[in-house]
Amino acid sequence: MPRPVKQSATSTAALERGTAPTQARLSTDAMGASGDRATLNRLNAAVGELKALAIQPLLQNAVNALRKDDHQAGAEWAIKALEQDERSGFGWYMLAIARELAGDFKGSITCYEAAIALLPDHAELGNNLGRLAFRLGQPEVAERLFRHFLARFPDHPEGANNLACALRSQSRFDEAIEVLKPALTKDPRHPMVWNTLGTVMAEQGDPVNAQIFFDEALRQDAGFAKARYNRGNMRMAIGEIAAALEDCDTALSQTVLESERQMMRLARSTILINLGRIGEGWDDYEARLHPQFADCTQFLVERPRWEPGMDLAGKSLLVIGEQGLGDEILFANQLPDIIEALGPEGRLTLAVEPRLVSLFQRSFPQAEVGRHNTYSVEGRTVRAVQFLSGRMDEIDLWTPIGSALRQFRRSVDDFPVRDRYMIADPVRVAHWREVLKTAPAGKKVGLLWKSAIASAGRHRYFSPFEQWAPILATPGVCFVNLQYGDCSEEIEQARRDFGVEIWTPPGIDLKQDLDDLAALSCALDLVVGFANATSNIAAACGAPCWMVSTPGAWPRVGTDRYPWYPQMRVFQPPAFREWEPVMAQVAQALAEFAAS
Repeated sequence: MPRPVKQSATSTAALERGTAPTQARLSTDAMGASGDRATLNRLNAAVGELKALAIQPLLQNAVNALRKDDHQAGAEWAIKALEQDERSGFGWYMLAIARELAGDFKGSITCYEAAIALLPDHAELGNNLGRLAFRLGQPEVAERLFRHFLARFPDHPEGANNLACALRSQSRFDEAIEVLKPALTKDPRHPMVWNTLGTVMAEQGDPVNAQIFFDEALRQDAGFAKARYNRGNMRMAIGEIAAALEDCDTALSQTVLESERQMMRLARSTILINLGRIGEGWDDYEARLHPQFADCTQFLVERPRWEPGMDLAGKSLLVIGEQGLGDEILFANQLPDIIEALGPEGRLTLAVEPRLVSLFQRSFPQAEVGRHNTYSVEGRTVRAVQFLSGRMDEIDLWTPIGSALRQFRRSVDDFPVRDRYMIADPVRVAHWREVLKTAPAGKKVGLLWKSAIASAGRHRYFSPFEQWAPILATPGVCFVNLQYGDCSEEIEQARRDFGVEIWTPPGIDLKQDLDDLAALSCALDLVVGFANATSNIAAACGAPCWMVSTPGAWPRVGTDRYPWYPQMRVFQPPAFREWEPVMAQVAQALAEFAAS
């Protein structure tokens, strides 16, 4: 196995997310698919012209297997052909397709490189190599390959499309649009380009205009599953949940590639949860663990996996945190139920994000708590539990924490009314109460206004900072900064434009000192903000919290509240990105709170 790289940029970003299922993956079709019908049809025709070659029947068998979605047989036939002629470009090409479909992206790239050397004029190969570089999180490499491909084949339908996607992934949105414009001028009937233009709009946090472009893609091709799926994601974002499910189900019925199907199932899970069909939603949420799902995390645990319905009484269960900080906290809502199911003779072991170990250990003293370890291996995320090294045979069963929701949170009635399920350090809570006495006068209100993750159009779930003006104008309040990351610009803006000093607590790293952050949150009179990792920590520890929610926010599980945190008060805009009314509502409620 290649040497693992610990905490790659990709895995680090995953750790910083609030609640991952909120952002559904877009399907751009920009990167294409080496195993799609059009590609295999062209490959079949090319192989058919090789009748003089002795390996032609072997190559034909490989194509036939790939057309039946049997990548294992396709690889076996391609290898047989290469054993007879190792310089067969088509043999390497088909082996590349088979390895990619099997999820072996690094091996696939090696095969594509061999095929390119032997078939330098084959248009598909440079395109496919760039697409795989993109899939492996190398958009700059993909951009160079696509620019080379587009220069050589300027009228190829996927050339501009793929380059635009590589630019979009680097947040170079204006450049992506400029690349797409000539493609639309040449062929305005090409649905793939309209679809990609829609994804550029979506990444900029503009689902309304994105939906217009997806509509156009579907007008050109009503059977274009990826555009229909993308439109469903936009409908979800603006709160049209039933219509989103209809689009997603239709797209699933039209999709052949397993990787696309699992991506769509994951999006469907969020839609179902939003409709209150919570149990069905968690069942579809298992798509995140399917080996063909592009962002699948591989858990290195060689013990039997627990499945819903299995008896836990008296067992030793390992639960591993997943997705991001917000998810690990949110999903911990079920841990008291799991401990009850294990009974007095059972034993719980928790593997969580390193910054959360002390908070979880205090909150669940009957469990053994350690850190999980995350690596990037050949473009895949791998998670291990090294603190159990040499002791894994003590574990009877294991589960990712999200999978346990399939049994313990299948309906709204399964959410108990608890004032908290995490416990902040009481000594540090007392410390922060003393420190807060040195802050300016007034009710101490913690403030959260953004996420550190800017990708996947995440900023559309957060208002511009200037929309906080009426809240910041509330008299009798001392606003306390709880916002992790660089927020100096907003603090200066509040001072300059609103005449408000947002007080920053001394001696705490709001991103790293999460146990102390929990204590600080509990020492405050109130925490107000959007959903991110900090708001989840505060709410789980029982701090009074107000959440500014958005249409399509799945943690409300089809209700107008957050059942995970019964004490949380939820404020919601009347429509997507209509911030002014909801901010005025929060400001009025805060004025009443400050005067109480």
